[in-house]
Amino acid sequence: MIQSSLGWFNRTCHRIAGSWSWAVALLLTSYVAQSSTNVYLTGVPDYQWHVGCFGTASGNLMGFWDRHGFPDFYTGPTAKGVAPLDSFFDNWGIRSLWASQAGVDGRPTDRPGHVDDYFVNYASTAPDPYIVLGRPEHEPDCLGDFIGLDQNKWKNLGGECDGNIDGYSFVYWDASGERRVNFTPGPEAGLPAIDIQSGLRAWTTYRGFTAEVFTQLSDFNPDVPSGKGFTFEDLKDEIDAGYPVLMFLQVYDTKSRSLNDMERANPLIHGILAYGYSVNDDGTQFVRYRTSFAGGDSVLGVWKNTTFWAGIAPLRGVITYHPRPQIKSVVEADGRLTIQWDGPDADLYNVGTGTTSKPHWYVIEMATSLEDSDFTEITHPTTNNAVTIPSPGHGEAFFRLKMTPPPESRYE
Repeated sequence: MIQSSLGWFNRTCHRIAGSWSWAVALLLTSYVAQSSTNVYLTGVPDYQWHVGCFGTASGNLMGFWDRHGFPDFYTGPTAKGVAPLDSFFDNWGIRSLWASQAGVDGRPTDRPGHVDDYFVNYASTAPDPYIVLGRPEHEPDCLGDFIGLDQNKWKNLGGECDGNIDGYSFVYWDASGERRVNFTPGPEAGLPAIDIQSGLRAWTTYRGFTAEVFTQLSDFNPDVPSGKGFTFEDLKDEIDAGYPVLMFLQVYDTKSRSLNDMERANPLIHGILAYGYSVNDDGTQFVRYRTSFAGGDSVLGVWKNTTFWAGIAPLRGVITYHPRPQIKSVVEADGRLTIQWDGPDADLYNVGTGTTSKPHWYVIEMATSLEDSDFTEITHPTTNNAVTIPSPGHGEAFFRLKMTPPPESRYE
């Protein structure tokens, strides 16, 4: 009898005008040329804003993973089922990844989705449309549904604001500056109890996988005790390990605002996706990111800039997302086993050396019991998503997949 189980290893150290984006790209080209360090993950989508910045940023994130090891993250008809790199022209249906809508991307016209049930217009504080129309909500089926985007159904979110108004979502932060790992809010603000962090994990489960997610305030956030918080070195570790990072921008001392008939609506925030970093010869630290407004490939921001993006806000904190690999099939034929899996498969480009590396490597372990001590490696490290090995023959055999450091660093 052949069975499979999963193991893993994490390498981490634990509406703005488009012309602005291009202007910034041109302005910052000189900084890149002077960089002593300049690396970034390749193949990161750059979608145009649609019904919310964190919906769009999360769409960029999950579109990246759909292209890099998790082909079932997006399975709609756009671009033949592979998340495209942009959301223009024939690719506009990819927006259903974070905001489903009746009649869009293969969805029947009589089947309401996220946009139909929750969105009126940007920053609207009006009741959600499904309430006004007196119909039940659709079952969650897109990123926006799971992260609470646009859903005006909570009170006193984390003691900060009520919401979420149209275009907005929320994160529960640990004020101590520590990492909050795989957190799910309590029911105090209302049910369902979700935020961006917990929603990303729930969406991943909906897609048939698991993920580890943590949030952490930035180290230069004035609300964070000295020596705590997410640092630039932490960002480098995440990128070097092959993981883009969601960045939550918000003015530090503004936790809510009076808007229309709502006394404590969500404050101004913005969500972007960091996928690289650069360090100048003078030590200035830059973050390469997707703006959530299809800003192009050359947009960078200074790490500790108090107006990190377009003068909107500084970096309040980050949301990291590590999807876990999963064995998909074990097939025995002609005395051999073929084990296939889905898992992170990023490409990291170093501008200085002109080389691309693979951060994610895998080995298969085998045991005759499910005791951890019984598992031993039976394959060499590989960046492939399948291996073929001799069949173990008679008796029970258990296999598990483990992420492992690249070969050159395994014995450092």
